[in-house]
Amino acid sequence: MTLLRQPYDALLLLSFGGPEQPDDVIPFLDNVLRGKNVPRERMLEVAGHYQHFGGKSPINDQNRALIAALESELSAHSCRLPIYWGNRNWHPLLADTVRQMQADGVRKVLALATSAFGSYSGCRQYREDIERARAAAGPDAPEIHKLPPFHSRAGFIAAMADRVRTALQAIPEDRRAAATLLYTAHSVPLSMAQTSPYVDQLQEACRLVSQAVDRPGTLVYQSRSGPPSQPWLEPDVCAHIRELHAAGGLTDVVVAPIGFLSDHMEVVYDLDTEAAELCRELGIHLSRAATVGVHPAFVSMLREMILERADGHMAAEECRPDCCALPTRPARQ
Repeated sequence: MTLLRQPYDALLLLSFGGPEQPDDVIPFLDNVLRGKNVPRERMLEVAGHYQHFGGKSPINDQNRALIAALESELSAHSCRLPIYWGNRNWHPLLADTVRQMQADGVRKVLALATSAFGSYSGCRQYREDIERARAAAGPDAPEIHKLPPFHSRAGFIAAMADRVRTALQAIPEDRRAAATLLYTAHSVPLSMAQTSPYVDQLQEACRLVSQAVDRPGTLVYQSRSGPPSQPWLEPDVCAHIRELHAAGGLTDVVVAPIGFLSDHMEVVYDLDTEAAELCRELGIHLSRAATVGVHPAFVSMLREMILERADGHMAAEECRPDCCALPTRPARQ
């Protein structure tokens, strides 16, 4: 049996959340966008993306699959660690999950957020979510330690590289060598990117995957949601595909959503719907790499991280207290 020097009572999977049915969509988006400067028209546009898929996000089923895979992986290595699940924006909500852990007598928890990269929304905000949920639960709330991002861990890179190889194999052999590889990640405001290691970590992960598959790739972005006046990370994936097509010679493109762990709504709409439709219009063959999902190398890596942290071996990887700060918004004129 695996022996933990600093044993935890449970593992908490932290995620973004998503609607399960059409009536959930607007309340869910209200939660996501509360306090953010996102035009109402953009919110309704995104709501249409969810309704296009029956009002149900894939993310919750994918989190259930990840929990099942982790339970199996931990059990196979004789690690008895119950797994709880809490979301930022939809049920099961994190505050409810923390209260449930408290009622179950859980005292010390290791939290895993479904984000490989350091940014305000992908890392620091989850730490803030944890502290708010603990405060709401009261003085007897369980102690919760969040695992750090894992953008360059070998298992994540190996899983993403395998997904890229599979996508490349879908291209006819006589055209494969000339195919263009694009890595995508969620765009964020430039002001947010400047307070975090997000871009540097993305670039490092892309470089490591490209080394593994022996093919250069370009990092582009998707899913921006802010007003046009606010600068966000670019280039946008569709704009970049248009530029490549205009330059001539583009017949095949592999799109690898390295910035996402699962094929949730922004992947299936922005890539499988919008980018795929653009490529059809331009006569380009698009082969979309899967996200790491429950790839065995990725799940094994998560188990290694959990046991390393439980044994006290990850102190050097902890986030700095001031890391990924939310940028100060300019005062309204």
